[in-house]
Amino acid sequence: MVRQRSIFSFVLVLLATFLISCGRPGVAVAPPTYTETQIAKIQEYVPEIQAVRERSQELQTFIQRKDWINVSNFIHGPITEARLNLTYVTPHLLPKDQTAARQITRDLFNHLVKVNQGASSGNGELASSNSQAAFKDIDKFLELLPETTTQ
Repeated sequence: MVRQRSIFSFVLVLLATFLISCGRPGVAVAPPTYTETQIAKIQEYVPEIQAVRERSQELQTFIQRKDWINVSNFIHGPITEARLNLTYVTPHLLPKDQTAARQITRDLFNHLVKVNQGASSGNGELASSNSQAAFKDIDKFLELLPETTTQ
């Protein structure tokens, strides 16, 4: 009988040890945040992106006037620089935002190609709708940026 009690006690100790080791509380992981370096890198490019965004009406005016040379110049000049700046900012975003930022940059490129096609063919409707979509893409990208950079 004593032998059974010691075996029973040993099994209970093993069971308690197993349950205690499995029942530890989970470690809470802090959500990722921006470092000062990341914010500084992002802030280098944000003013240029916002400046192009503020010039959206200028492109619409060129399209309405059917001034295709200036439409093409605007697409290949300021907007292309803004697209490059989006590309430069993307690696400094949080990992969860980088995928969305890359997709927005691709969408912007596709809209710019269609604006250029509209300008080349003299199709004002195609150029106008895609230029509006391109500036919406820039707005979406700016929404991904941390609060301190967009003010």
